[in-house]
Amino acid sequence: MSATAGQADGVRSLADRFGLEPDMVVMEMGYDDDVDEDLRDALTERVGELVDEDTDEVVDAVLLWYRDGDGDLFELLTDALNPLADGGVVWLLTPKAGRDGHVEPSEISESAPAAGLQQTSTVNAGKDWSGARLASPRAATSKKKS
Repeated sequence: MSATAGQADGVRSLADRFGLEPDMVVMEMGYDDDVDEDLRDALTERVGELVDEDTDEVVDAVLLWYRDGDGDLFELLTDALNPLADGGVVWLLTPKAGRDGHVEPSEISESAPAAGLQQTSTVNAGKDWSGARLASPRAATSKKKS
């Protein structure tokens, strides 16, 4: 089945679920050998190569792979905001419940607002990963109005 046929049937691709468009600049943080390569492939097919956290570019979105034990989530979210364009989003990717490195939802609900972000949605980001869309309150409000 082609992607077009899947979209006609109401099935959204992984890249569609993340709201990423061709030629967006997307930074990736927290990459390790346990990330979901199918998700990465789908996203790079849509936007091109992901830039790493050492980039000097302003980015449209950040993919932050985060596992329990990866450090302070608040600090990582704050670091993710530095290169983020106005209206950009952070996709926080965490292992699903029962997987190694699972992050309790309470950690996200405490750290995101402290970093100036609010969770606007979640997606199934693969077999082992969940994605939480985090945006500044201003970006989240403007998206709802459009």
